[in-house]
Amino acid sequence: MKLKILVTAGDGIGPEVTNEAVAVLREVAALGGHSFEIEEKRIGGVAIVKDGTPLPDETLAAALASDAVLLGAVGGNEFEALPADKRPEAGLLKIRAELGGFANLRPAFAFKELTVNSPLRPEIVDGADILFVRELLGGLYFGKPRGWNHETGEAQNTMRYTKDEVARVARVAFGLARKRRKKLTSVDKANVLEVSQMWRATVNEVAAEFPDVALEHQYVDAMAMHLMNQPLKYDVVVAENLFGDILTDEAAVITGSLGMLPSATIGGKVNFYEPVHGSAPDIAGKGLANPLGSILTSALVLRYSGGLETEAAAVESAVRTVLEQGFRTPDLARSNPQGFKVLSTTEMGAKVRETVKKQLLAVSS
Repeated sequence: MKLKILVTAGDGIGPEVTNEAVAVLREVAALGGHSFEIEEKRIGGVAIVKDGTPLPDETLAAALASDAVLLGAVGGNEFEALPADKRPEAGLLKIRAELGGFANLRPAFAFKELTVNSPLRPEIVDGADILFVRELLGGLYFGKPRGWNHETGEAQNTMRYTKDEVARVARVAFGLARKRRKKLTSVDKANVLEVSQMWRATVNEVAAEFPDVALEHQYVDAMAMHLMNQPLKYDVVVAENLFGDILTDEAAVITGSLGMLPSATIGGKVNFYEPVHGSAPDIAGKGLANPLGSILTSALVLRYSGGLETEAAAVESAVRTVLEQGFRTPDLARSNPQGFKVLSTTEMGAKVRETVKKQLLAVSS
């Protein structure tokens, strides 16, 4: 398998966690005889400082010429005073739009070993396995008009979708549900918003193409509650951009840490991969960052861009095995530091690679 991967490590802890994900990809390539061409470019705050823009032209060109793009994280406190279109996040929104991926897949599954980290009771979260499908190119993040008139004190954002945009992400969600437990939950606010009323009607139309998948609808506020009191009820959840962003961050409670959540964006010219967590500048460079979300994201690169299901499953299994063995990064060890072996970012990465190697060698022998 040949795979051209662009790495945009970004800001804060981005380079630290991305280094560990890349190291896992290199390990998998070496073990399987695959050819992974990995190139690095700048995005976000580091690009603003060195290139004067959050998304340099050469980064975008390299992304469009790749098979997959792996991001670390972007952002930093020093950029908050900049206009919205000049901040690090503007580079992220632009590259998403240019690559064209509209379906953001965010798995949120409970590791039994981390239920102690969740504020929810273990019997509520143990066994939870939800795949969120977040529409990524519409809604408030991209709708126009938008802006902030400082003179009048007025600001506006526009939630906008077309029927075709809703239908295409719904088809992705139904297709994924068909391969899992055949249940799809669509999230909206159809009791208030016309956009949501169109969303619900369109999802109902698409449902006719998937008669084997059970569909239910939930208002976003009710869904926020249900995620916390009955997460085992849900399988695949599809939502518009803003609702999906909020709900998937909330789902970190299920996993035990925001640092455990991977994501993949598909459906465009090039698939785009990123852990859900932010740049966490307060712990950058201290070896405290949890690389497991980024490593789990590398598994999605293998699955969706490489078609390497065995290797992807091995990476995910290795993360679970390392947790079972009692290894933790500091964010995962707060509840019982005496009982765990606390590792730095690089130590955790090395432990996962060691386990991946053992598992893949066992499969091939």
